[in-house]
Amino acid sequence: MTTTAADQTPVSNNESPLEPALNETTVVAPEPVDENIWLEEIHGEEQLAWVREQNARTEDLLNDAEYGKLEEKILEVLDSTDRIAMVNKRGDHYYNFWKDKDNPKGLWRRTTWDSYLTDSPEWDVLLDVDALAAAEGTEWVFHGAAFLRPPEGEDYRMAMIALSPDGGDANRHREFDVETRSFVDPVSGGFDIPTAKGNLAWLDKDTLLLSTTAEDLPKTSSSYARTGVKLQRGQTLQAAERLFEIPEDHMMAVLAHDSTPGFERTFAVDLIDFYNRTTFVLGDGEWIAIDVPTDVNLSAHREWMLFRPQQDWELDGSTYPAGSLLAAKFSDYLAGERELLVLYTPDQHTSLQSWSWTRDFLLLNLLRDVSSEIRVLDPSRPDETGNWQVSALDACRPLHDVNAYAVDDEDDGGAGNDYWLIATGFTTPTTLTRGTLSRDDLNPVEAGGTAGPVASTHAVIKTAPSFFNEDEYEVQQHFAVSKDGTRVPYFQIACRDLVLDGQNPTQLSGYGGFEVSRTPAYSGIVGRAWLERRTDAHADGSGGHSRGGVYVVANIRGGGEYGPTWHRAALQEKRHRAYEDFAAVAQDLISRGVTSRGRLGCVGGSNGGLLVGNMLTRYPELFGAISCGVPLLDMRRYTKLSAGYSWIAEYGNPDDPEQWEFIRTFSPYHLLRDGVDYPETFIWTATSDDRVGPVQARKMAARMQAMGIPNVWFHEALEGGHAGASDNRQAAALQARSQHFLWRALAGEA
Repeated sequence: MTTTAADQTPVSNNESPLEPALNETTVVAPEPVDENIWLEEIHGEEQLAWVREQNARTEDLLNDAEYGKLEEKILEVLDSTDRIAMVNKRGDHYYNFWKDKDNPKGLWRRTTWDSYLTDSPEWDVLLDVDALAAAEGTEWVFHGAAFLRPPEGEDYRMAMIALSPDGGDANRHREFDVETRSFVDPVSGGFDIPTAKGNLAWLDKDTLLLSTTAEDLPKTSSSYARTGVKLQRGQTLQAAERLFEIPEDHMMAVLAHDSTPGFERTFAVDLIDFYNRTTFVLGDGEWIAIDVPTDVNLSAHREWMLFRPQQDWELDGSTYPAGSLLAAKFSDYLAGERELLVLYTPDQHTSLQSWSWTRDFLLLNLLRDVSSEIRVLDPSRPDETGNWQVSALDACRPLHDVNAYAVDDEDDGGAGNDYWLIATGFTTPTTLTRGTLSRDDLNPVEAGGTAGPVASTHAVIKTAPSFFNEDEYEVQQHFAVSKDGTRVPYFQIACRDLVLDGQNPTQLSGYGGFEVSRTPAYSGIVGRAWLERRTDAHADGSGGHSRGGVYVVANIRGGGEYGPTWHRAALQEKRHRAYEDFAAVAQDLISRGVTSRGRLGCVGGSNGGLLVGNMLTRYPELFGAISCGVPLLDMRRYTKLSAGYSWIAEYGNPDDPEQWEFIRTFSPYHLLRDGVDYPETFIWTATSDDRVGPVQARKMAARMQAMGIPNVWFHEALEGGHAGASDNRQAAALQARSQHFLWRALAGEA
């Protein structure tokens, strides 16, 4: 693996990574009365009848003439044939997965580099998912392909294709031959793994390393695989050799294989929770645990091992800060040596987001106050401190998101040090650049010269189309002050002639969890559905002028914008800080005259749905409308629903009475009260979401409606998984419903 996202952690090295398992003598927090628990039967006839009734009610509200136009404008963005076809290089070909109007489920295809450089590449279609779905009577959703490394001198041919029958996280894995453009028949020995949650890797052409819950293999409490097996061609899963097993209350077992010639290694990972793990490497037939704290993220590249501690790591008298990046020779570290090279150290403004190896260089993707910086490190050239020489890659504009990652670090034929550069901004359509890194060989260090910076040559390959008039809009960054004095950054995108009179319809978006960073990104959907939409000239009731929407993205704690310390600051009993941050941004927008309570709405999905659910119940006085998608809302039962148990490290264990005392303070389902003037509310989800699941959204809507709270709307897509949509038409409908609801609620007469 050449690109590694920065990991996360919640606990100190002196604490257990998980709370002790509850047993017969443990006191369990009582569950509050839940009159809607019947809605937890996801596919029950009575429950789906309730869903259909709610859907019809919401569609009657929203599906007016303006909605239809909006959906088509959004679909035009999603189906655009001018958007960039992003590719992955494997051998001599460049692979892409593509959806458009004619291919709603998509085409898996490939082309050559020379063809890709043209305006109209010639694509070799390998798999037509629409045709496959029609032929097999299953609504397949393509979730990627894992290639087998071919023998030296041959091109990539065999792959394991992941297909979801409904867009959920459970996939069927089937062996595919890209030369014959067909699946390998299981009757003749082709691999075909039944639909289940899991992961796999090729060990060799006749062997898979597999973690799965298929065929009744054991699950963890989080619904993921407990065991890792070695599956030989022609074997059943039950007959496969068991290689690895983890405790039931851990999150997931993972097997992986690095097939880089000369550096072949097999790994097993016990994912204890989202932020803690134990990594093993296979040596002489035995698993060898790599000796690091469970909250240190590991990755390997050829002879190197990299470490990213999630909290300060004390090792042999040295302290390495949380969020730093360290290196050691792989074999030396396993042998017991503990001298680490310091490749990156964070500061209060800068954090490491991800890294990627080319053949000979290491690319670091950083954020400085939520604007991108990229550094290139050269392992072959130590600086005066003995660490690797660092050069800046001058490719980052302020208030933009730019990421560099390797094209193909295993290509020894010329592309091994090539990198992709993807740049985007709120008003800057995405560009794809390809570059090459090289050393200054004219002044070699070994000859007594001074090492110069790594050289980079690059050129723009593709530019995404424009979907709205970006020049009319201005991107600003502001900082709100949270309740505890923390400065919280946020981006504001609005017309250049914005009038600060409190009357601008404003959509505030956030996430604030799992160390996920919200960075600048171009969205033709937001541009068309919100920024360019105009109010009636008299919408403010005072004969005012027509105005467009304001779009705001908040970088609250719980996210990763400032690294793991920013994330841990809002973990478990500190969760309130994320919500205080978001409320502070809302209040700052009102105080600055951008908007007002009746004009301000917020939107969030998944953990972001929990965020806006807390805005609904804890800060209803700040918002006029809430759009809450695929959300967590019932924090008393979330661990018993879908994959919820895996998030205990983020939120806490509600079965523990002491932890329930703080969890209940951010459980929207239990914070609803009579007599409160709640914002207009739209809650949306998907039946096939097997990650969060649809039942928390169902129960919240049902309770609010039963309490007589006005203007509460619910919609549940019947497929699409956690994304809420499995094709562009469904995605356009989902986006249009959310955007149209907010506009209707916020842009009318005050």
